[in-house]
Amino acid sequence: MVEGSTVAWFHCFAGIAGDMALGALVDAGADIDEVGTILARLPVPGWTLRTEATTRGGIAATKAVVEIEPTTVTRTWAHIEALLDEASLPERVRRRATATFAAIAVVEARLHRRPVEQVHFHELGGVDAIVDIVGVAAALEVLGVDRVTASPVATGMGMVRSSHGLLPNPTPAVVELLIGAPTYGTDAPLELTTPTGAGILAALAEGWGPLPPMTVTASGFGAGCADPEEFPNLTRVVLGTESVPAALGRSVVVLETNVDDVTGETLAHALAVLIDAGAHDAWITPIVMKKGRPAHMVGVLADPADAARLSTVLAEETATLGVRATSLTRWLAPRSVEAVEVDGQVVRVKVAGEDGRRAKVEHDDAVAAARRLGLPLIDVVVRAEEAWRDRRRHAAVEPQHEPGGEVIALVEPPQGPDRGPGSGAGPGGEAS
Repeated sequence: MVEGSTVAWFHCFAGIAGDMALGALVDAGADIDEVGTILARLPVPGWTLRTEATTRGGIAATKAVVEIEPTTVTRTWAHIEALLDEASLPERVRRRATATFAAIAVVEARLHRRPVEQVHFHELGGVDAIVDIVGVAAALEVLGVDRVTASPVATGMGMVRSSHGLLPNPTPAVVELLIGAPTYGTDAPLELTTPTGAGILAALAEGWGPLPPMTVTASGFGAGCADPEEFPNLTRVVLGTESVPAALGRSVVVLETNVDDVTGETLAHALAVLIDAGAHDAWITPIVMKKGRPAHMVGVLADPADAARLSTVLAEETATLGVRATSLTRWLAPRSVEAVEVDGQVVRVKVAGEDGRRAKVEHDDAVAAARRLGLPLIDVVVRAEEAWRDRRRHAAVEPQHEPGGEVIALVEPPQGPDRGPGSGAGPGGEAS
């Protein structure tokens, strides 16, 4: 990371939802009028965004409230992508919002066992969810945030009501979106983490754990709808300037163990479990031990805060009698995640480098698309890369309009017919 870049750390001690994340960013200093100016570009009428000063558990916070005109319109991934492209949003806002919806679309397709183009977003395609997701991306841009990280994410228990009926809490979409993220359950009978909140973290968070090294510049709290007596129903965001110079890199720990009595299938499973548990990377190296015994060395790259927990996972999965650790430094290139379509299938692309010229297609997305389309994997990868290059060329040609205009106290979209592929949202929550 470049020295002096701005970091936003979401503290999800009571979970996270779209309105809570937006409220926290506004509470931390994102000008609601500037956010609203960006949101007003969306070709979606029938909504108003306002904020309220409130408290939860005695802590002052901001509540983001999106008021909508009820409709029965349901949007698909194609509708969402089209309206984001039509809105002429600042490029980083568009990328972040698109990546969030893409992450949700991939999960919904997997959960409902249908192609992405057939997935209907229901609550997540409603106007309030669109405003929340694009609003978070806009607020990050207003604050100049370059990098997003998050704490372990709290979830509740019991059941929640959605357009599909009653669902277990946390909902299936939340669980799928948080694969690879550190989470923990509480006995609160509330939907602490929603699909929108989980989608924001799944798409934007570059790291997980405690407050990262930074010089703190601001913080804010976003309030949830419920106000339980047992705990403050809040999401906190802490903003700061990266305090680890790029020349110094970031501290990591390499965990290693040697095993000579474990099958290849077990080792492959161990790698998958370690990645799901939050390891940055995991690998197997063939080695020769004493007395000429063939064996394998299992390596794990981890944050220092996760080293003890991942060493336990490594020991349990391999039945090894010991794990060793080495402290190292790694240098990370800036990266972001974008999404493209291949015959209606969403495929995410990881874009790296300061100039954004290096891109790599997400393998799992390409595999899923190849299976659904009946195409060779390499064809899907090539077509996804070409779609990304086409989008990049298109973005370079189109003029970008920066936020501006009169300062307003209440944000309302332009009135008139919906210029996008659909409008409105049904009543109810956003569980899926």
